[in-house]
Amino acid sequence: MSSEPTVEQLIHKIAQRFADAELTFGHGTDNALDEAAWLVFSVLGLAHEDAAQAYASSVPAAGERQVNDVATRRIAERIPLAYLLNEAWFAGLRFYIDERVLVPRSPIAELITSRFSPWLDEGRVGAAVDLGTGSGCIAIALAVAFPQASVDAVDISADALAVARKNIELHDLSDRVHPIESDFFAALQGNKYDLIVSNPPYVDQQDMDARSDEFRHEPDLGLAAGADGLDAANVILQNAANFLHDGGILVCEVGNSAAALEKLYPGVAFVWLEFEHGGSGVFVLGKQDLVGI
Repeated sequence: MSSEPTVEQLIHKIAQRFADAELTFGHGTDNALDEAAWLVFSVLGLAHEDAAQAYASSVPAAGERQVNDVATRRIAERIPLAYLLNEAWFAGLRFYIDERVLVPRSPIAELITSRFSPWLDEGRVGAAVDLGTGSGCIAIALAVAFPQASVDAVDISADALAVARKNIELHDLSDRVHPIESDFFAALQGNKYDLIVSNPPYVDQQDMDARSDEFRHEPDLGLAAGADGLDAANVILQNAANFLHDGGILVCEVGNSAAALEKLYPGVAFVWLEFEHGGSGVFVLGKQDLVGI
């Protein structure tokens, strides 16, 4: 009888270690079992499409050691698994990730895969922009969803744009996804878009101070947005109309700062979106709703 564990047995063993260590999740998974499965499949190079066959296969000793080594770092150092594996998944696409950027996890992925229906006519999207692109995941997913569109990937961080460029090349989209170093709209003067998407910094100071260890590995620049969490949202709301074509829309995530945003802009009819796979704090506004803010 082989002493080698099956993939399924190893996943459950790692999941129990994660649960016993009381890790914080939220960087691509929300529970110990899913995180363990991600770790095992990634390290062993297994295909999710062949999951049933993979679960029954045995794990050689060298592979088990590799998995356990990563699991040990995950527990001891509280580093998000995406950084340890240098990978994350967003809108069904794989991305290179390191600590220069946030780990992709926005519910905006669900909107992209549905091509923003019913808020936008997908056939009219010729130009889009992702403000605060980080790893480039939203910009790249937009380019895949709208194959006729040119997409600007904007970030103030040169480090983040280096990661975005790596991912743009990985997905062979250098002809349609254009990294731009800019403080939101500052370097985009004269540009007009059919779609503006942003998952900007929106964490208020109270939540920044209360972060778990895992979230402290992420760059503050991608999270912190002042005392009320609205520093970035204010810039976007007050400028977006000038960069939209007629009929264009703004989709923006503000997370837990949604209530503060509504209080600050009582005259704006925010449409808050609901998500089948979880998430909240994302609004959509048309150009006509943004004029005069």
